[in-house]
Amino acid sequence: MTTPAGAAASSLGSSPDSSGGGLLTLGEAMGIFVADGIGPIEHARGFTLAVGGAETNVAIGVARLGGPAAWLGRLGPDSAGSLITGRLRASGVRVLAVPDDAPTGLMIRYRRSAQFIHADYHRAGSAGSRLTPADLPLTEVQSAGVLHVTGITPALGDTARATVFAAIEAARAAGVPVSLDVNYRAKLWSRLDAAPVLRDLASRSDIVFAGPDEAAIFVDGEDPLEGLAELGPAEVILKDGARGCVALIDGTHYTVPALPVTAIDPVGAGDAFVAGYLADRLTAAPPSRRLQTAIAAGAFAVTVPGDCEGAPTRTELAALTGTDIHR
Repeated sequence: MTTPAGAAASSLGSSPDSSGGGLLTLGEAMGIFVADGIGPIEHARGFTLAVGGAETNVAIGVARLGGPAAWLGRLGPDSAGSLITGRLRASGVRVLAVPDDAPTGLMIRYRRSAQFIHADYHRAGSAGSRLTPADLPLTEVQSAGVLHVTGITPALGDTARATVFAAIEAARAAGVPVSLDVNYRAKLWSRLDAAPVLRDLASRSDIVFAGPDEAAIFVDGEDPLEGLAELGPAEVILKDGARGCVALIDGTHYTVPALPVTAIDPVGAGDAFVAGYLADRLTAAPPSRRLQTAIAAGAFAVTVPGDCEGAPTRTELAALTGTDIHR
């Protein structure tokens, strides 16, 4: 039985500033079994237990960079839910958890070859997919420094989609900036189904992150940067992996190359990039600084295996770049 509508989310963690003004994000967190080694999963000698979810990755990334961060989601009464709560709290993220009697979602991931990573999801009917608008703590939304959502949560089901739109409208009404990472997942919905929803989300957002291929799903024309900006967001950032990023922020174009690093695992790099940008935006850093921090955070993340294990601190970014990246 799902937690009754209107039940308040419980704050199970702490952050440097629990009074608001930081990052608030919402979505599904999952437990992950990561196969050791490279090759078919039947040859794996063991598994590492980890935590994943685009929104939790961003929250952890912001917290490690010194910013206040909170995550809202539904968790099941199981070991995966407890693991997620513990890992988030240990990273300094405030957990606004709504208990649910459905199981917490799980993922099994393995590296089939040096180039290809495969993931099997076990999330249908999961606790995280049953998020509802009644779960939203409106005071948290209204006092946030930025609300961050992704294109993953709307793909999980009707109530999860309604929750994302309700959160956005509450944030906009309170003057809170809305950040969207498109994060298209083909295993969750088709490009045809996703396009109108993603376009609607982008038109309601102040900040939009996307890869060039993701933007092409719902933006017409040859220039995805300009196409996204025409939908309304003042800050559009295209993440392009080893090619760095391009952005159009308040009418000004930016191009930032990637940092040369030895890539070990690309998983979580995009979320670390977003976290770097938003962490600096929360401190009112100029756009060029935000993008430099985003690039550095994404570069650091690919040097460490795992979804959020590679999210860096300010000191680690300074060591990577040879510069002082202030909080």
